[in-house]
Amino acid sequence: MVKKHKDIISFPKKLLSPIKKFLEGEVVKLGKRRKKIKEADPFTDGSRATENSLEEDVDEQIGHFSAEIKAGFVAKQIVQLRKALTRIKLGKYGHCEKCGHMIQTDRLAVRPETTVCIDCEKERNS
Repeated sequence: MVKKHKDIISFPKKLLSPIKKFLEGEVVKLGKRRKKIKEADPFTDGSRATENSLEEDVDEQIGHFSAEIKAGFVAKQIVQLRKALTRIKLGKYGHCEKCGHMIQTDRLAVRPETTVCIDCEKERNS
């Protein structure tokens, strides 16, 4: 449940501009990384043999599983970056999406894509 605050303090646009640019750049980089991961998936190789030895089949399965896990992780990171960009656009960047309080600037400096304060993060992980 989000608490409503009478006086919402927002970051100045001058400060948000480089953050927005950084987040957009990260989305592009991660998109390229995700594409490379998917291309490295043995299941996408058109010349792959269908009649493999058991060992080769296991290697392909492990490679596919690894690519799926990595691509899923990168996809989650992209979603988080896009959420932060949306919050910038809406004027809510720097405010916790759970409690509405300001997110600590030290936390935002380390993780500019974060959308929750440290207290709400701890609560979510416990």
